[in-house]
Amino acid sequence: MKKSILVLAFCLPVALVMSSFTTPTNNDLPAATVKSDWMKSRTGTWPGMKDGKTYWYKLDKKGGLWWSTDGKKWAAVSDGAWADKDGKWLKIHEGKLVWSTDGNSWSEVPEWKWEGSDGKWYKFDNKWGLWVK
Repeated sequence: MKKSILVLAFCLPVALVMSSFTTPTNNDLPAATVKSDWMKSRTGTWPGMKDGKTYWYKLDKKGGLWWSTDGKKWAAVSDGAWADKDGKWLKIHEGKLVWSTDGNSWSEVPEWKWEGSDGKWYKFDNKWGLWVK
């Protein structure tokens, strides 16, 4: 009996000290400290494919769409649309991000996110800020 009490008296403090060295999981952390996989885009640009060629796209402050093949010379996109990795067309219409497979029938993009031609995921926030994952 005395041995059991001595072992317990030694093991309990050691176990408490060791538990303080464990790494917390996301479930243990306050919500504000959990890192999201999404990061605000530093450049505000995303890639898209057209006719087998990569174009870079960005929005101006008025929500107009611009494209470039080299990231230096930019031109306005007349139809305001770009293609995602699967070939769906996306555009901003009446304050929403919409997409279409045929260019005729459009529906709102869920969560305003799409997969770019580079395999990364992109999304807009409610102020048209670009995020990447």
